Amino acid sequence: MCLSESAPREKRERSSMRVASELFLKHTTFHGLRHVFLGGSYPRRAAWLIAFLASLALLVAWSSNRVRYLLSSPVHTKAHVVYATRLVFPAVTICNRNLLLPRRMSKPDIFSAGRWLGLLGKNRQVSAGAAEAMGARGDSSTPFRALDFSRFLPPPREAQPSMRQLLDRLGHQLEEMLLYCRFQGERCGPRNFSTIFTRYGKCYTFNSGQDGQPLRITTKGGMGNGLELMLDIQQDEYLPVWGETDETSFEAGIKVQIHTQDEPPFIDQLGFGVAPGFQTFVSCQEQRLTFLPPPWGDCRTEPIDSDFFTGYSITACRIDCETRYLVENCNCRMVHMPGDAPYCTPEQYKECADPALDFLVERDSDYCVCETPCNMTRYGKELSFVKIPSKASAKYLAKKFNKTEQYIADNILVLDIFFEALNYETIEQKKAYELPGLLGDIGGQMGLFIGASILTILELFDYLYEVIKYKLCRCRKKNHKRSNNNDRGAVLSLDNVQCHPPCENLRTPTYSANILPHHPGQGNFEDFTC
Repeated sequence: MCLSESAPREKRERSSMRVASELFLKHTTFHGLRHVFLGGSYPRRAAWLIAFLASLALLVAWSSNRVRYLLSSPVHTKAHVVYATRLVFPAVTICNRNLLLPRRMSKPDIFSAGRWLGLLGKNRQVSAGAAEAMGARGDSSTPFRALDFSRFLPPPREAQPSMRQLLDRLGHQLEEMLLYCRFQGERCGPRNFSTIFTRYGKCYTFNSGQDGQPLRITTKGGMGNGLELMLDIQQDEYLPVWGETDETSFEAGIKVQIHTQDEPPFIDQLGFGVAPGFQTFVSCQEQRLTFLPPPWGDCRTEPIDSDFFTGYSITACRIDCETRYLVENCNCRMVHMPGDAPYCTPEQYKECADPALDFLVERDSDYCVCETPCNMTRYGKELSFVKIPSKASAKYLAKKFNKTEQYIADNILVLDIFFEALNYETIEQKKAYELPGLLGDIGGQMGLFIGASILTILELFDYLYEVIKYKLCRCRKKNHKRSNNNDRGAVLSLDNVQCHPPCENLRTPTYSANILPHHPGQGNFEDFTC
């Protein structure tokens, strides 16, 4: 009988695969596998199997928890105080809460801005409330004594002053408000301030860095090493309140904002108030904030897309957005807005600009969406107050400034701004969990539960490679053998010939009459092989 060589070859391959599996189980660093598959009683192997599967389940549960934690993009905040030898003093913007000085208004000014201020009606007639508030009925000393426009010939529209010109001329002048100014013990004055326009009208900024002025540097912390101002708010000359409009102010005092030189003031929303009759101490600390972009945070990394500002900040974004909104809806801009669009007239202020901006600020939160910049500087503040003047100083101050004691109490304030200490605080948002932390956690749990490591994973991959290679070789050999069997009738290999049953095993032929004895009645295949 002819023996096939394929059966011993398959047995050898199977035995070699079994030996490889036993070697893997004996030498692998996976704890417990050798006790499950190699030797021992069935209860012992079952106990080891349960222990191994339980450890593997705990490993998978903990690892999936760590992966979910990584995908949640967690963050933590790190605060650190850095001591410095010198710090740039911030920009300080001040605005009087009163918009205009009535004593400076001429009849053309009243005609132009009367409706905007709520003084005049549509027919240019003075309202009863306004006339009563200003004492216009029979009081010839009022600056609004000439309120009869029946014979008034208004100037041509092109000759009327713009809102910028009105606010510049009729607003509070720093030369009149500033009574005293010192920075680090040295005298300062109006020349050290830059004029800027906000929603409060004409305002002034100290240490703006504009107009070629160098930035002020402070080398000491504490009171007396910053900016000290004494101001006269001129409350007696405030615009009378005859009704409630967008320009009506019920307060007396100034608004102050402390900001960086790169950030435009947004004092109507970010400023704090200082009242007359008090000395206000403002202790500052510079804070440098760093935020993370998505997916860890929501800060903005792209530069600002603006025709007016080069650096991105929330204030610049808001002013840019408001400017575009007003230009689109009113075809003009307010005096504090950048650009080259024409300034709104007082009529446009009342009819379009003020209502549109109020709607944008209070209700339309989807139009102006300004993200937090990834890097920004702000100033933390602590305020404290003392009353001024004291009874001992009231007479002296009244004599010094040629005012009454009551006027000093109602109009004078002192503002003292300084660094608490010569340091700054860094507040940084950091990633709380990253890929190296995940790998470390999973590696530690692998060692705790199943005694595995990265090299153990490599062992497993090496064993799987051998198993896959063995399976692929077997499949390829089976396919090759099947194709050979299909083609055997046409082409015979030497193995086919050797494995064919020998001739002596054939039955003795029966000859027919017409066939010679030397040519038995066999098929072509047997005749060829024998």
